[in-house]
Amino acid sequence: MTRANLPVDGARLWADLMELAAITEPGRPYTRRSFTPLFLEGRDWLAGRFRAAGLAVRMDTGGNLFGRLEGSDPEAGTILIGSHSDTVPSGGRFDGTAGVLTALEIVRSLRGSGIRLRHAVEVVDFLAEEPSEYGLSCIGSRVMAGLMKPEMLDYREPGGERLGDAMNRVGADTARLAEAMRSDVAAFFELHIEQGIVLEGQGIDLGIVTAIAGIARAEIRFAGRADHAGSTPMHLRRDASLAAARLVLLVNEEAKRNAAASRGHFVATVGVLEQHPNAANVIPGDARLVVDIRAEDHALAQDFLAMLEAGSRAIAEDSMVARSGWTVLSNTTPAACDAALRGLLAEGARRLGFSYLDLASGAGHDAAFVARFAPSSMIFVPCREGRSHCPEEWAEPDAIAAGAAAIYEAVLRFDAEHRKPS
Repeated sequence: MTRANLPVDGARLWADLMELAAITEPGRPYTRRSFTPLFLEGRDWLAGRFRAAGLAVRMDTGGNLFGRLEGSDPEAGTILIGSHSDTVPSGGRFDGTAGVLTALEIVRSLRGSGIRLRHAVEVVDFLAEEPSEYGLSCIGSRVMAGLMKPEMLDYREPGGERLGDAMNRVGADTARLAEAMRSDVAAFFELHIEQGIVLEGQGIDLGIVTAIAGIARAEIRFAGRADHAGSTPMHLRRDASLAAARLVLLVNEEAKRNAAASRGHFVATVGVLEQHPNAANVIPGDARLVVDIRAEDHALAQDFLAMLEAGSRAIAEDSMVARSGWTVLSNTTPAACDAALRGLLAEGARRLGFSYLDLASGAGHDAAFVARFAPSSMIFVPCREGRSHCPEEWAEPDAIAAGAAAIYEAVLRFDAEHRKPS
């Protein structure tokens, strides 16, 4: 089979991607943040597409949106395919959305070919995969895996709204979260842009993901004293920004050391850095940081968290400020992708004539949470210069169609050969 004779309609898939991308903040493309009116507008658009494809549309108590196509065998279980439709601020047109719309295109192509699988197939748009203003990511898939802790529902965004209230506002039901947990999922497939340069750099068509790095996030707060920037002597200052700056350097230095330790992928970033009152002529009295840690080796991430906890205390004392807050916001373990599903994706790529290689994901994905309760897999497609989480994010239409076709082939083979264990 050639690229011009794929089992999916690449042009239709591309048109959908561009149409959904157009639902964005006009001055900040491509932005559709979770829990915002634009996010809900995008979901309304998706629900309409699901219905037009003949799918039954529903939302679970975790706020995940589904389009379902029933199978011929009610006992066979469900093949779940999808990703997320929310974006980071000024993000791209492909991160997450390519996975959701690939799933939709696969179902449309199955129906167009007159194929009815034994398994039911569900297209899923997980709620809030990207880090939200509430300090948590992968919210919908986390709920589905039974890993949403009650205290997480009390996380608040800067305006004071609780995460639990925000979830209810967009259609979830946090009083019944347990009902979103699944035992019927026989396999999960997710397409995603690589967000790296391996595939493009080596001229490879597809990446078969072996594992997804675990992610830990910690929030640190420093409390000093706001004073006049011009009249307060240097030796009397209790400058919270000084402690914050020293912590940023510590994170960078220790992350480099761990990355060189040859224990798999490791990175750490101070992604949030705020200070108050944030005025040019005022010594900052308060500072807040959120540190993002990603590692293939879970023990290495835990060691880094311990170092960060002790190091922030020491920095506060030496900087003459108080460490007023230490919170581990999330701490997930690395997730291995299912070997059998990886084999089916590789076989599908070979049958279609696409080159592929195995690689790990340093980015977090909903697939990591699905892996906690069902066989889970991912396929990567190249993205230009590895750029993502920015307006310049780009993947070629043929690349996305190739990934969608490989999943299509894997779904057919899985349906023919596998039954959900009793």
